[in-house]
Amino acid sequence: MPAHTLTTGDSSQRFSIADWWSRNQRRVIPYIFLAPFLLSFLVFTVYPAGAAFFLSFQRVRGFISQEEGGGVVLEYKGLDNYERLLTKDKRFGTAIMNGAEFAIGTVLIQMPIALGMALLMNAPHVRFKVLARLAFFAPYITSAIVVGWIFTLIFQDRYGLLNGALAALGIEGVGWLTNKTFVMPALIILGLWTWCGYNSLFFLAGLQNVPDDLKEAARIDGANTIRVFWHITIPFLRPVFVFVVITGLIGSFSLFSQPYLLFDSGSGPGDAGLFPVMYLFFMGFENFRMGYASAIGYLLTAIILLITGLQLLLFRLWRV
Repeated sequence: MPAHTLTTGDSSQRFSIADWWSRNQRRVIPYIFLAPFLLSFLVFTVYPAGAAFFLSFQRVRGFISQEEGGGVVLEYKGLDNYERLLTKDKRFGTAIMNGAEFAIGTVLIQMPIALGMALLMNAPHVRFKVLARLAFFAPYITSAIVVGWIFTLIFQDRYGLLNGALAALGIEGVGWLTNKTFVMPALIILGLWTWCGYNSLFFLAGLQNVPDDLKEAARIDGANTIRVFWHITIPFLRPVFVFVVITGLIGSFSLFSQPYLLFDSGSGPGDAGLFPVMYLFFMGFENFRMGYASAIGYLLTAIILLITGLQLLLFRLWRV
């Protein structure tokens, strides 16, 4: 009997591995290639999400020593963590409001800037377009640590580059990182520098998908440049606007590295630079309140999903 053939108790029933493989390899091979991703997804995404959901209803009461096997002592608290976040925790409310203020400031300002940059790169007479795209995209891929260090030098009170420029114009400098009033404008400036060039590439891709024959037909009918842009170009860019707004919202509420590096306290004067993910980090890894931090994560996810759903509904109505 060949080595690759398996025989059951009945000699008339034979199962050939080679024959089975030749018949099923087209169906099996995709699963073999997917297996590493599925395994890592289960281990690093599904399991942590499930564990965090479980912890969001718990309170860590203490730790078990290594001599006794290690671990934590949990106490079931039901919805107490969520109730406290929604009704009693003023710092969480401050973090949400800071995230909303940052999102509104960056998204509303960066969309016209990013669109203008895209129009410039899409203009036929502009040269060195590849270098321009690289320069616009570079801030987005720059290390957050490097960005934090650079903007610390820019926003310093006494020797910062920005206050130096203001002094050269005869304007008194301000405490960008020490005055609660100017913390959010400083963070918005940082956000615009980081994301405008990145989003301009998506607007550029949208501009390149606008059919030229529609614009030519509109010009033949007597439409000027502004009417062509408003009635033809903008409707084709609606998916890009949706993408920029949603990703800007998620990025704003998830902001962590830049403000954490800019401020000595991690959250700025009077928590003016505190964001939800930063608060989650403080609760979970500095105060070791893992259950409370898990509740923050799930509540933040619910808020983002709710706002995103409303945005999609509004854009759908806009399309109609």
